[in-house]
Amino acid sequence: MRKLIAAIMVAGATLVAGSAVAADFPEYPPIIEIPDVDYGVQGSFYLRGSAGLNGMWAKEVSHPTGVPTTIFAIDGWGYGYSVGAGLGYETGTGLRFDVTADYLSNEGMQTTVAGSNNLANGVHKLSLRSTVLLANAYYDFGFGDGGYGAAGGSFGYVGAGAGLAFNDMITTGPGLPDTRGGNTSFAAAGMVGVGYDFGQVVADVGYRGLYINSLANNAPANPYSIANAWVHEVRGTVRYRFN
Repeated sequence: MRKLIAAIMVAGATLVAGSAVAADFPEYPPIIEIPDVDYGVQGSFYLRGSAGLNGMWAKEVSHPTGVPTTIFAIDGWGYGYSVGAGLGYETGTGLRFDVTADYLSNEGMQTTVAGSNNLANGVHKLSLRSTVLLANAYYDFGFGDGGYGAAGGSFGYVGAGAGLAFNDMITTGPGLPDTRGGNTSFAAAGMVGVGYDFGQVVADVGYRGLYINSLANNAPANPYSIANAWVHEVRGTVRYRFN
């Protein structure tokens, strides 16, 4: 009898303990939330527009009609402006690429002629109109903890480009009437600047050094050429992202 009572008590205790343990388990399996994978900043296409002021200088101008060729030092800068537009793509890694078309206007770069047998003595000035097409690459880098070009953050950039310049030139001066001519030349550029990323819109201001390999006027009356012209620009740019 004692053994029967003891067995009943052990069975009862086991049932009570089992119920208590079962109560500690949730009715359903727990739901584990797995966060989305962060793939980083995604790439996007953009449109851009730019405007700036410029100064142009070269070392000398060559007049092949002289015997030997007459070369005169350039002694005055020219000043002007540029406006342009472009289409580009940013990779999301700091690198971006675009193609741009700029209209460039510059007035007043000059040389002073003295003692020439071919040209009238005095100041001769150049007016330049160029359409510059460039393919460009840039690297954007952020300041502080904002990452590169992070929305709501400031950033810096460096860049370079290469392409063509379609030049139209008018020269004015004493003696011969104004002469007009033009050429197509290799062009290249280096850029550096700072900007602010607002999200869908990005604005920056920077310097562009534009190199034009040759300016040549082959007008029969007064041909000349200028090698290695440099256009120094301060430009503002606004980019609009598509996504």
